[in-house]
Amino acid sequence: MPELFDWEFATNPYPAYAWLREHAPVHRTTLPSGVEAWLVTRYADARQALADQRLSKNPDHHDGPSHAKGKTGIPGERKADLMTHLLNIDPPDHTRLRRLVSKAFTPRTVAEFAPRVQELADDLIDRFAANGEADLIHDFAFPLPIYAICDLLGVPREDQDDFRDWAGMMIRHGGGPRGGVARSVKKMRAYLAELIHRKRNEPGDDLISGLIRASDEGEHLTENEAAAMAFILLFAGFETTVNLVGNGAYALLTHPEQRERLQQALAEGDTGLLETGVEELLRFDGPVELATWRFATEPLSIGGQDIAAGDPVLVVLAAADRDPARFTDPDILDLSRRDNQHLGYGHGIHYCLGAPLARLEGQTALRTLLTRLPDLRLAQDPADLRWRGGLIMRGLRTLPVEFTPQQN
Repeated sequence: MPELFDWEFATNPYPAYAWLREHAPVHRTTLPSGVEAWLVTRYADARQALADQRLSKNPDHHDGPSHAKGKTGIPGERKADLMTHLLNIDPPDHTRLRRLVSKAFTPRTVAEFAPRVQELADDLIDRFAANGEADLIHDFAFPLPIYAICDLLGVPREDQDDFRDWAGMMIRHGGGPRGGVARSVKKMRAYLAELIHRKRNEPGDDLISGLIRASDEGEHLTENEAAAMAFILLFAGFETTVNLVGNGAYALLTHPEQRERLQQALAEGDTGLLETGVEELLRFDGPVELATWRFATEPLSIGGQDIAAGDPVLVVLAAADRDPARFTDPDILDLSRRDNQHLGYGHGIHYCLGAPLARLEGQTALRTLLTRLPDLRLAQDPADLRWRGGLIMRGLRTLPVEFTPQQN
């Protein structure tokens, strides 16, 4: 049995997941937090579990002791009264709240946002292009989705750097001061309450104003729900994209033949490989390693394993997306892979609402990087790179690169 959740595992979890898929596909383990949970690692089981309505998203169904319940979500969300969001609720509330925000993430709405994402990508590269070096996480992958989601929510430009600071604390996963995440969540909660109040008096053409309008038109969205919704859109909408861009750039830099294929296609004005390529990067080393928490509401069976009511279940997307029973040569990065029904965005009623926006940001970021900095290369041995701790997400702490300095 391989060691799970240690430093070596964080660097490359895929061999351990391959072992689990073969020998213990539904495996009960004790997590670093002390909470016991089932890990589901095979593709077919994962897909079934993600769509199984008997697996609730509501932490109240967890039968663990009360101190364990506080360890199964985002740090600080319980104390800040931000629990009533899409990742923690079931139908009918989930259906109602999801319907309210889904209009903001239709492919058409997202396409209208494309010029802004391009402008952000270019502005960020402008800031470091002349230096000949950068940390792609800190200087590019991190700020891009923060500013984008702030624009969508309607956070004024002058307040967006505060959001950037709070968000930065939230993704450090234990790398910052003790209690820092909960403090940042609390500050964000206070800010969102004030912003919702402001937008009620001066609505704009943004997501928070839209939520307030829907509420005023009888859709019944409480102030708490509106704040929790804005919070989870920010939280779910930025760290995933940070990791998509960071992991994606890293995979391209360590697979030069694939990266050259993509650069060649882009130079010829062909975006087809970029589109299949971003999906393949999501499958190969995606931003979300484990789907967020689920809790059995009744006894059930997954992959022949009996699971008791109240047990937490974690679907390991990273393991399912490398399952040889579903994907040919799953450990090979192939940007032109067509048969690619990966689970990077989840599956079922909790399928990622922001998938069209994530695709747009991922494609724009990688295209702009490869086009504007064509000789981009790693400035550090891959073995020396550090991956962020944390159970759900998979992403690099830093990604130092070098390139020929570009004059803007």
